[in-house]
Amino acid sequence: MLLTPEEESRIIEMAWEDRTPFEAIQLQFGLNESQVILLMRSSLKRGSFKLWRERVSGRVTKHLKLRSPDVSRGYCPTQYKPR
Repeated sequence: MLLTPEEESRIIEMAWEDRTPFEAIQLQFGLNESQVILLMRSSLKRGSFKLWRERVSGRVTKHLKLRSPDVSRGYCPTQYKPR
C-alpha cells in the first residue's frame, strides 16, 4: 500500500498516542500492527524507534482486546481543545 506523506505522518502520530489502539490505525489506513512497526522502524531514528517500542510494548490501551471497557475513546479529554 502506497501512503502519502500526510498519511504516514498521521499514522506515526497515532502510533505514538497512548490511547489510540493499533486496530484504529488498521481500520483507518489498512495497516496491521506488524506493518505499523515496520513503518515506525523505517521512519524514526533508531533511538526514537527503541523508545516507542518500549513505550507501546506494555501498554494495554494499544490493543482493544486488552483495554478496560472504561476507556471508550482514543484520546484524552483535554487533547483537543477548541481554539
